[in-house]
Parts: sequence; structure tokens; C-alpha cells
Amino acid sequence: MSTITTKDGTTIYYKDWGPKDGQPITFSHGWPLSSDAWENQMFFLASQGYRCIGHDRRGHGRSSQPWDGNDMDQYADDLAELFEALDLKNAVMIGHSTGGGEVARFVGRHGTSRVAKVVLMGAVPPIMLKTEENPGGLPIEVFDGFRKAYLADRSQFFLDVASGPFFNFNHPGAKISQGLIQSWWAQGMQSGFKNAYDCIKAFSETDFTEDLKKIDVPTLIIHGDADQIVPIGAAALRSSKLVPNAILKVYPGGSHSLGDTAKDQLNADLLEFIRA
Repeated sequence: MSTITTKDGTTIYYKDWGPKDGQPITFSHGWPLSSDAWENQMFFLASQGYRCIGHDRRGHGRSSQPWDGNDMDQYADDLAELFEALDLKNAVMIGHSTGGGEVARFVGRHGTSRVAKVVLMGAVPPIMLKTEENPGGLPIEVFDGFRKAYLADRSQFFLDVASGPFFNFNHPGAKISQGLIQSWWAQGMQSGFKNAYDCIKAFSETDFTEDLKKIDVPTLIIHGDADQIVPIGAAALRSSKLVPNAILKVYPGGSHSLGDTAKDQLNADLLEFIRA
């Protein structure tokens, strides 16, 4: 397995696909998944000659499960260490959901000297939680409910999310894939118990407003307007106004998991943006 060890001793697993001399593209995954969630896009873009690197966030997938450091600052710092270890330059950073927050915080803390472009897909910024400054966000009771269900029966909770709102399989007439449900559940069950629990706070309560304002490279923001996990109104529609000159692309009827439910369109849009 390809891994790096961070300054605090955490092992971070990563995949490194495609030609090593290709322009690097990094992939940051959603909660509670792993880099496996990006395989459709990594295979497609690596086949186009790009170097595709997907890591498992600390406490997720095949990375180690430290008790501490399960927050956006540390996630971004871990990714920065991976950039340094692989000496990545002129990279395209792509983040989904929680991973979109990770990408935004990376730029906020480490700048864009190694970054050429940014893609945020179904991403949690600027902030998911309802506050005075963000009245369109979700109330804290929603995330308290996540934590309660997680502690009561984590396995069933993951199954419920995967079989319903994540892929919009709870919509009338949806074409349900048991394979996607089982893959999501399996990835979730790989995550560390405390790590995934702590990450609920990280993805819901972190304010990325100032991070977004610091993104000074071409940015594509993609979101499904039927996203049941990260509603578009308080997310992409606000983020697109905070990132200078961002391109906003809305997928009508799109789910939270566009990398699976709209993969052909997403792959084409990513390639077009990267090549532009």
C-alpha cells in the first residue's frame, strides 16, 4: 500500500493512478467514505493522461485511526503533507461534500502555490449549520440526530443513508443499485468509530467563508439541485458568490453523489474544465 506518515504519526493511505508525469489531480472524498468513492473519476481522468491521486482521510478507509485531530484544520494539513511528500505542483484539487471543505480549508491554510484549479462538488462550504449569519442552513438538531442514530446503530444508520437520501434512491421511480448501497455501507464501516463521529461536527459546524474568499485560481462549483444531504441553497449558491469568478454548474434533479448517479456528465464536465 502507498502511504505517508504525518508529523503526528498518522498513516495516510493514497492511490496514485495514471502517468507520473501527468498533471496531478487530487481527490478529497466525502463522509464517511474513502478514496474508493472517486474511482469512476480517477479511472476516467487517469485514462486521459492525468496523474490521479486519491487519499483516505485520517480515520477513514485504510488510513490509521488516531483519537485526536479529526477536524478540518488537521485534514487540510494532512493533505498538505501529501502534496509535499509527492512534490505535487500545478495540481487540480477536487473535493466532494466533506472533501470540498477539506479543499477549501487547504487553500485557506496553505495557499495555491501548488494549485492550478479547484472543483467543489456537492460541497459543504460555506457552512452547513444554521446560524444568524447563515439562516438557510440546517438546524443543529439535524446533526444531533445524525449523532444519535450513529451511536444507536452505526451500521443501520449507514445503510439508511445509502439506501435513501445519499443517491436519491428514496425518490419515486429511482433506479436503485444495491451495489452502490453496499459499496457505500462497506466504505463507511471501514471508518474509525470515533473518527467518523467527530467528523459530523467537522463537516457541519466549520465555517469556510474566509477560506473560499482566498481561492484565487479557476474554480468550478457543481451541485445537484435535488441534493438531500447538502442542500444547494446554503451551499453552492452561496459559495459561488464568495469564490472570485467561480463557475457554477447545477445538475437538474441531481443527487448528492453525482460521481455515481451522473458520472458520465460529471466526467465530461471535469475533463472540459481541466483542459480549458
